Amino acid sequence: MTTSKLAFNRILVMPNAGIARAAGIASTISAILKRKGVEHSIIPYDFDQINGLPDVTCCDLLIAIGGDGTLLRAGHLAGPIGLPLLGVQAGRLGFLVEVAEEELESRLDDLLAGHYRLEKRMMLDAEFCQAGIPKQRWDVVNEIVIARGHDIRPIEVRVDLNEGYMTSYIADGLIVATATGSTGYALAAHGPILPPELRNMLLLPIAPHLSLDRAVVLAEGASVTLRTSGVHETVVSVDGMDPVVIGHEDTVKVVANKRSLLMVRFREPNYFYRDLAEVMQVSPQRKLT
Repeated sequence: MTTSKLAFNRILVMPNAGIARAAGIASTISAILKRKGVEHSIIPYDFDQINGLPDVTCCDLLIAIGGDGTLLRAGHLAGPIGLPLLGVQAGRLGFLVEVAEEELESRLDDLLAGHYRLEKRMMLDAEFCQAGIPKQRWDVVNEIVIARGHDIRPIEVRVDLNEGYMTSYIADGLIVATATGSTGYALAAHGPILPPELRNMLLLPIAPHLSLDRAVVLAEGASVTLRTSGVHETVVSVDGMDPVVIGHEDTVKVVANKRSLLMVRFREPNYFYRDLAEVMQVSPQRKLT
């Protein structure tokens, strides 16, 4: 087990208010931290809301309680300020989440003893512009998606890189994902699985029609500019959040984020492949015949 020199003295416990189990788990964590004399607070938060964001700058560790969706939303709070994030399972899917409810006591002991490591996950920086004027920007943990709107028709997405024009996709949409996001929507769209430590961007069309149908992996230094054309409604969505309608003269520019999401891990790096096999319902001990 890796030992870290960082010590956490002010911990913020944030259960997902939309998950019934999360409040009880937060109480258990609080009781353990009280016994150990650790300063902490509990702020229940509905992670599906974008307004009234809690202040997380007062702590040196954020413990988010929920599933993978909760962890993504918590990452939007923690990642941009370099705040370490620990996920505790209370939702349906926990591929990104680190700690199960039954191991809370032992893992908190490890945490306070410094027996953990910080896993750096690359994030993206996405900027939405109208007529060259920035209108909105996002810190992206998983992926940014440009997709068709209400009309059940393919759209055209043009991709320009640093060096100029790359290609145009005729498809239901286009995913630009991190390595973290390669096991999310991109995986459902039959994209490749990238190890979490990779700092690459993944371009993946959704249901492409008569256009490039392969995933493209770009280097960390790549700059991607996306444009759409045609008469049909097009939307952009970040990490599954509510979509924003974009016009055909608008652009979305995506680059590597200057910040990384710091995720607290107790297991060794090969946990990723074991967990992936379990989630995909493939036994890691099954022999090939």
